[in-house]
Order: sequence, then structure tokens, then C-alpha cells
Amino acid sequence: MLALRRRWMRRWWLTVLVLWASVGVVSVWSLRRTWEQLADYFTWAALRYGLAFNRLAAIGLGLCLGLTVALLVKETRFVLFGLTTTERKTLREELQKRR
Repeated sequence: MLALRRRWMRRWWLTVLVLWASVGVVSVWSLRRTWEQLADYFTWAALRYGLAFNRLAAIGLGLCLGLTVALLVKETRFVLFGLTTTERKTLREELQKRR
């Protein structure tokens, strides 16, 4: 059962890596002028306006960061507390389907 969960998590992490390699790189590249401005003088207002005027880049970075943080929280919860009953049930059902 844990091998199946490990396989699922590997797929999720692969998805996150592909997302960062595609959407994340494009988003960071489109914000290059904002990064240059922030390197000269960092203010929270400059960061806010840089993201506000580059909405697609902000959405892309938010998607990448959000999925990464969600997976890190899920892995931490698993390490600290183990599987929940819902996850156990889902894994058992998936194992039965595969058998």
C-alpha cells in the first residue's frame, strides 16, 4: 500500500517539476525587468506593482508555488501523522482495482 502511495507522490513531484520547468521559467523570464528593478532598490510596493502589471506571470508563479507548498505540507503531514483513514481507504480501493 505504501509503495502505491510512493508512486503517486513521485508522479505529483514530477508534475510539479514539469510545471516549474515550463510555466515557472516563462513566468520568471517575463518578470526579468521587475527583478532588475528590485535588485537596485527593493520595496514591497515595487514587488506588488511588478506582479500586478504582469498578471499572467503572477498567476504562473502562484500556481507553481501553491502546488509546491501543498505537496510539501502533505508530505510533512504524512511523515508526522501517517495516512488518514480516507487515504487508506482510497489506497485499498486502488490496490483492489489493480489486483
